[in-house]
Amino acid sequence: MKKERLPHHHGDEKELLRLREELQEVETFRATSEIFKQLGDVTRLRLFWILCHCEECVINLSAMLEMSSPAVSHHLRALKQRDLIISNRRGKEVYYRISDTDRSRLLHETLDRLMSIGCWK
Repeated sequence: MKKERLPHHHGDEKELLRLREELQEVETFRATSEIFKQLGDVTRLRLFWILCHCEECVINLSAMLEMSSPAVSHHLRALKQRDLIISNRRGKEVYYRISDTDRSRLLHETLDRLMSIGCWK
């Protein structure tokens, strides 16, 4: 990376260099953006929130959200592709829950915290 000086000097050169190096990791930003895109859909956000608190099957999720099972399955598939949730088959039923990852736990904590602030009510 070419070391350039910014037009205005406002602080620590080492920190600025570190930040500029981090900015070069475009794939990290892209992957993070994809996660936020998934949760930017109100239905997916609601599903993710439910699955943070319980393990549930598509039929019950459909009833809770008052949506068709195929529509719910479509949204679940998108969350699963991002490894935010996992599934577990028991007989004919498939149950979903939050994945046991640092990413999912952090998103759960963040979502619960944002919802508890209640500044949008």
